[in-house]
Amino acid sequence: MNSESPPRRLILASTSKYRNMLLRRLAHPFACVAPETDETAEPGESPAVLTGRLAQQKAQAVAVEHPSAIIIGSDQVAIFDGRAIGKPGNHDAALAQLSAFSGHSIDFLTAVTVICKENGFAEHYTDRTRVCFRNLQAVEIERYLRQEEPYDCAGACKAESLGIVLFERIVCDDPTALTGLPLIRTAAMLRNAGMPLP
Repeated sequence: MNSESPPRRLILASTSKYRNMLLRRLAHPFACVAPETDETAEPGESPAVLTGRLAQQKAQAVAVEHPSAIIIGSDQVAIFDGRAIGKPGNHDAALAQLSAFSGHSIDFLTAVTVICKENGFAEHYTDRTRVCFRNLQAVEIERYLRQEEPYDCAGACKAESLGIVLFERIVCDDPTALTGLPLIRTAAMLRNAGMPLP
């Protein structure tokens, strides 16, 4: 008779197609649940504190309804010239962002929280990835935007696709963090939470 407990359900507290795509690489079944979280920054809150807080709040919001599951919450913010930058939302805003980034670097902070409310497990981590842009010509930016339409990506940087051609180099510990979920550390956290991964 097998005395091992069945593995806990895994839930990604996100509806992001990018995080969904990344988590599939771990070859473990999971569900996606949208967290009901206010993402407004608090007065004086730094981008690093904001992204860490939101990752935790997203995981906690879903854990309330699924206390026995292992929950992954994540959040990302891009920082340029000391300020947080968001998703452009449209062509003109994306054009302005990428024109400003030309020849400069931006940092992406990607926070991840793994919790299980039932057994009190909680771990948090924030990855910092630096993206160095090459000098971009206006025609190159325009061509990229027309082909990729990256208006739902922070800083209009769709690095997992055509956006990679905009960069001179990427400085990071985990190449998946830039897309929205640092899988190397996430996998370690899931193993710590008792999930059987290779």
